[in-house]
Amino acid sequence: MVLSTDSQISDAGFPASRGLMAEAMRAHDWERTALGPPSGWPVALKVAVNIMLDSPESMFIAWGPGLTFLCNDAFQPLLRPRRKPPLGQPLRELWFDSWGQIEPIVDKALAGIGSRFEDLPITLTRPGGEERTWWTFSYSPVRDETGAVVAMMGVANETTTRVLGERRHAFVIGLQDRLRDLTERSAIAAASAEMLGVYLGAGRAGLGEVDPSGEFFTVAHDWTDGRMSTLTGRWRLNDFSTEVMTDCRAGRTVRIDDVIADKRINGAHTAYEAAGNVRACIAVPLLKNGRFLAAFYADQMEPRLWTDDDEAIVREVAERTWAAMERAHTDLALAESERRYRALFNAMDEGFCIIEFIDGPHGPLSDYVHIEANPAYAVHAGITNVVGQKVRAMVGAEAQGWIDLYASVLHTGRPIRFERELEATGRWLELAAFRVEPPERNQVAVLFQDLTARKRAETALRELNETLEARVSERSAERDRLWRLSEDMLARADYMGMMSAVSPAWTRSLGWTATELLSRPYATFMHSQDAAPTLAAIERMRETAEPTRFENRIATRDGSWKPIEWTVSPEPDGINFIAVGRDLSATKAREAEMRRLEEALRQSQKMEAVGQLTGGLAHDFNNLLTGISGSLELVQARVLQGRYADVDRYVLAAQSASKRAASLTHRLLAFSRRQTLDPRTININALIAGMEELIRRTIGPSIAMETVSGAGIWSIHVDPNQLENALLNLAINARDAMPEGGKLTIETANRWLDERAARERDLPAGQYVSMCVSDNGVGMTPEVVAKAFDPFFTTKPIGLGTGLGLSMIYGFARQSGGQARIYSELGKGTMVCIYMPRHLGDADSASIEPDAAQLARSQSGETVLIIDDEPLVRMLVVDTLEELGYAAIEAADGAAGLKVLESDTHIDLLVTDVGLPNGMNGRQVADAARQLRPGLKVLFITGFAENAVLNHGHLEHGMHVVTKPFEIADLSRKIRSIILDN
Repeated sequence: MVLSTDSQISDAGFPASRGLMAEAMRAHDWERTALGPPSGWPVALKVAVNIMLDSPESMFIAWGPGLTFLCNDAFQPLLRPRRKPPLGQPLRELWFDSWGQIEPIVDKALAGIGSRFEDLPITLTRPGGEERTWWTFSYSPVRDETGAVVAMMGVANETTTRVLGERRHAFVIGLQDRLRDLTERSAIAAASAEMLGVYLGAGRAGLGEVDPSGEFFTVAHDWTDGRMSTLTGRWRLNDFSTEVMTDCRAGRTVRIDDVIADKRINGAHTAYEAAGNVRACIAVPLLKNGRFLAAFYADQMEPRLWTDDDEAIVREVAERTWAAMERAHTDLALAESERRYRALFNAMDEGFCIIEFIDGPHGPLSDYVHIEANPAYAVHAGITNVVGQKVRAMVGAEAQGWIDLYASVLHTGRPIRFERELEATGRWLELAAFRVEPPERNQVAVLFQDLTARKRAETALRELNETLEARVSERSAERDRLWRLSEDMLARADYMGMMSAVSPAWTRSLGWTATELLSRPYATFMHSQDAAPTLAAIERMRETAEPTRFENRIATRDGSWKPIEWTVSPEPDGINFIAVGRDLSATKAREAEMRRLEEALRQSQKMEAVGQLTGGLAHDFNNLLTGISGSLELVQARVLQGRYADVDRYVLAAQSASKRAASLTHRLLAFSRRQTLDPRTININALIAGMEELIRRTIGPSIAMETVSGAGIWSIHVDPNQLENALLNLAINARDAMPEGGKLTIETANRWLDERAARERDLPAGQYVSMCVSDNGVGMTPEVVAKAFDPFFTTKPIGLGTGLGLSMIYGFARQSGGQARIYSELGKGTMVCIYMPRHLGDADSASIEPDAAQLARSQSGETVLIIDDEPLVRMLVVDTLEELGYAAIEAADGAAGLKVLESDTHIDLLVTDVGLPNGMNGRQVADAARQLRPGLKVLFITGFAENAVLNHGHLEHGMHVVTKPFEIADLSRKIRSIILDN
């Protein structure tokens, strides 16, 4: 730093700055110092002092051969208690206790060489107690107009927030790594407690779980530093202060800096002494559905000022630990459920298997492979070792009949029950087949039992029918035996609502005696919601004389309900019918358990995605906000210093960061399908042709580009700006995948997707237009393809990609009624296709707004009404309008704006924010305005999140939208184009 001595500074009122140090300098007796009275100070020193005192940075000056110390207010906290007042002392005496470290730095500065030291730890005394902080220091030589070094200047910047953030981030990553492979709740709690205690430098840390009674908490495992005793055991909550526990039960974090001084303890000091002489503690409660379940805590034997950072890290550990423990509990429950399923699976009397469809479309090539079978399969079917075997290979020529039956179940989703002879083994089987959901699994479950004995008995009965009367009694006995032994509930009933005979299986399954069953109308045993449909099905059977099937719920004698599947067949007399019922309780229970487990898995995956999304969002936004706030602070500092040369650079930096933040928000909302769209009917080939030159410049000369435009391409109705962004993003991704050069192909085509093709793409069947961007670059693995659309997932190095490009494309496609798909092979390249529904209409002839330079200023002073609750936004819009020659009227909310609209004042354009206070949003104001003034032009200003208010981006004629944050030039162009558009 070179200080000029040309200017003269009056001694009167020196220094001219305000502040504690300025007052101290004016009152100080300088004749006792090496500098002498200020009247004799060099002008360069006075200039340096004024600069230092006016600076918001922490600064000091060591002047002259004696290195006399002077500092500003911001540097005061770094001095800590000194033996003497610091002002005017020689630097060597002031920092006597660390002069050995400082002297080499001073010597370098006096020799004209600056120094810089980053992230040095310093303990400061601040309100509430001592606090550990981190600082970055720079030491620079100060020269006079001759170039001679006359002093040293030091500048300090506190980096505590960044250092703590980096430490916290590293700690959280380490915690995740350590907890990832732990499967026991106790091990998870112990590992977390140890890491937290070491990180905080606490004496003890652990997790206490609250009993169901809510009166006690139990610590199973904790960590100590060796000085404090363990807290393991069972403790009464209110012994540690009712007021403190009230906060915990309400979910509020408890921070006690000193047990003795804290008024909330209210005489509960004995409990804290018994818990290991606790003097300071912090506890983060964990609640679920409003109930206090547990708390993660850290204790010390000495008073401690707990910081917000301490609380944040304890909360982070608490939530991650509890989530890991819940995961472990869920995994254990899943394992136990699988064990029970396997036990039931292996113990079933009926044969059971799951078969999976393979080998292409239904027809001569289709087949099913056995992927699971229980031991009873071989007993009933007479075939062993079926897992892995295909149906055609197992049963030969009769396979097609079985395959057709299973295909109907797989295609319709309707279960079937039937009897069929397995010719390969000569056995008759009774089978029930149902689809294993979801349909994409292409699996069918089959439950069956051997009916050979029953069929032989039935054959014998038929033969008995044809024999002499002497065998009638034998035949009846056989029939009675089947009646008695059948596990199905058999009944003979009439259409009047009564049963005349029931098999013993009724009593075994439902508990009712035969007398009870025959003495009451059968409808009284049905669930109230099932009675009417059941009776209607029986009536239809009576009319058609055809057997029917249905399910309903039948009451048991103990008051519960059982699901029963019925097969009902009419008798020739037209009065009676036969009913066969099978108890589905076990089947329903298995289906319910499978649905519960699938839902639990979906919830776990959803929470993991949310954690990734919020973590990535916070990281990127913190970076951008740091750039904005830092640039603005430097602008303010340069203006105060009168240094205007660098102001433009900092303003441009802040604007750049703002645009990146807006782009990040836009991409996030595109992924979540909440962005505000401006769809138009366009021809995609024309859009690509308009972007071709831009794409060629973007990908560079080492990559060849080819466009293959489909003939007679259909129109689509999408936001053209979003589609252009999507195409440019895909081109950039393709370029990055071909670092050594290659070929980029953009291809469009009309697609008619049938049911199968549409289902594969998760779309309704119909007509679509596809845009595919392909490259012959490095390609992706299947694992990367599976995650490519996830927000914040990227394979690019840190700082070269946010991971939102493909997720934005996916969100835009889905919001536009279409789909996005990736096809890639490692080492061969990638193709990304966007499918957009066909729009029956001609493309808009003019889709680009006129350039601002082509729009004339207002010639007749048109009037614009601006409604916005933010004064700064109103000021910007009003200044823009007045600069264009328009008259502007302001209103702070919808009610005030409506008063203007209800008056006789002429209004040419309404500009309104979407989110307005006091009961009316911008869309409601616009609708009311058009009731009063039909055809009034409207420009909405939106921050994206009000997308639903704007009818998801679909606006009426004459309504337009601009999104925040916007550039003034864009707003000016938009306003002028709307007003000039007749």
